[in-house]
Amino acid sequence: MLRMILWILGVLTVIIVLVMIYARAVSSVSPPEGISLADTAAQVKEPVPGLQRLGKNWFRHSESGLYELYVEGDAFERGLANGKLTRELVQFQEEAFTSQIKRLVPNEFYRSTLKYFIGWFNRDLPNFVIDEYKDEIYGVSQSASHAFDDIGTPYERILNYHAAHDIGHALQNMSLVGCTSFATWNERSQDSTLIVGRNFDFYVGDDFARDKIIAFYKPTEGFGFMMVTFGGMTGVVSGMNDQGLTVTINAAKSDIPSASATPVSLVAREILQYASTIKEAYAIAEKRQMFVAESFLIGSAKDRKAAVIEKSIEGIDLVESDFGQIISTNHFRGTKLGGTDLNQEHIKTSASPYRYARVAELLAEVDKNSVQKTAEILRNQKGLENADIGMGNEKLINQLVAHHAIIFEPEKRLVWISTAPWQLGKFVCYDLTKVLSLQPTTNDEIYESGRTIPADDFLKTPEYQTYLKFHAYRFPFASRANLNPDSIVAWNPKSYHSYMLAGDYYLARKEWAKAADTYSVGLKQEVATVQEREYMERQIAVCKEEMQ
Repeated sequence: MLRMILWILGVLTVIIVLVMIYARAVSSVSPPEGISLADTAAQVKEPVPGLQRLGKNWFRHSESGLYELYVEGDAFERGLANGKLTRELVQFQEEAFTSQIKRLVPNEFYRSTLKYFIGWFNRDLPNFVIDEYKDEIYGVSQSASHAFDDIGTPYERILNYHAAHDIGHALQNMSLVGCTSFATWNERSQDSTLIVGRNFDFYVGDDFARDKIIAFYKPTEGFGFMMVTFGGMTGVVSGMNDQGLTVTINAAKSDIPSASATPVSLVAREILQYASTIKEAYAIAEKRQMFVAESFLIGSAKDRKAAVIEKSIEGIDLVESDFGQIISTNHFRGTKLGGTDLNQEHIKTSASPYRYARVAELLAEVDKNSVQKTAEILRNQKGLENADIGMGNEKLINQLVAHHAIIFEPEKRLVWISTAPWQLGKFVCYDLTKVLSLQPTTNDEIYESGRTIPADDFLKTPEYQTYLKFHAYRFPFASRANLNPDSIVAWNPKSYHSYMLAGDYYLARKEWAKAADTYSVGLKQEVATVQEREYMERQIAVCKEEMQ
């Protein structure tokens, strides 16, 4: 019998090893061909303290806390300059990302298994990325760390990280993805000009959001543009080009895919670099195969309006408005994709429709929208009818998790970007036309200081300080070893999440009555999702069964 068990274990071990070898083999990615590495020896220079240059490319750290980057040239030249100038940020970003993965998946064996699964899942990824962006990513990867070569080569890793936003779709129920965007124009804007605002609520830890880069690109082909990004990222989540076309992306509900395709951020990048109208943006989105569902809010100075391109694995739709405003959260609204069973289920169970209704409510209170009012809406922390539903609730426009908030005036080529923390710091303004023609010789600020939107007054309140205490325990990967149930409730008394965390504390200690009572109070608050409501109801049932 023992011999049989050992034989079975031996066979299983061989199978596991063979599967790992196969997964590694099919997921290996060869670097782009025909690229000369002769220029990789070029060194970054610092002509004045704080201003780094590599040829015509430059990089600096603004007093606002934002980093500013300018690159030009062909794909590999841009990538190489990007990587060399932002080397420390590229390497820190990867450290922050991998550290968070270790928190989410602390078991080394499971992480190793995950690595091989993702490699297998993304085995065809290079086939869905156009050559230009593979060349650019290869250029960036020359500055990546070799500390993570056990995961893959620098090029393999940087390429795969571009699918991180898409993989984040699977984490929507952990409140890691929940963006909000809207636009007004004509009669709905103060001077009839197009205004676009968005919160990018993609949270993978405070360290991951620490170093934001405002990147300005002047590519050899296509249009010049700006985007908000981070070390190693060449895809786009928020940006505007020199034609006055803006792109922001919002995750929608997706089925679990069987394999990767074109990452959403690279579809958005292609739109930003090569489209000048909504029609051109739609044509680019239509021809690219994606493996998740996404909404692209496109603002167009040429069209003098905005529209939403909704795209899933199965189809594509264009949602337009004749009212002078449009809103996008995390569900589809078009006739082609809005009625699918998956989307309808998402509408019923998620926080997205509540947030959509809140944006509509606030816009209805505004006679004519402005940049200042847009910032106020993006920072709003109240629920419908100004209800207090607890700080950080996913139903809020401002969930206190934003990687960044951004406001565009496309017809004027002006863009405002929030500074830390989240969207609460001051918004600094850049004139895209000016920056794309700038070749600084001094380390002076390049943002338009006279157009700055002041920081939110919330930062000066006691509530902000108590929220920071709550924030430390908020996310699933946070350590809760020192959690005090009375304190967590006191810090955020209107939040269902406070009572859910406190209930979990009591449940883990088999204090059934306290746990049931605490969950019950949580259910009386505004719960963000049906899944979380059902979770507390199940925990109450467990407690009642144990008390019998």
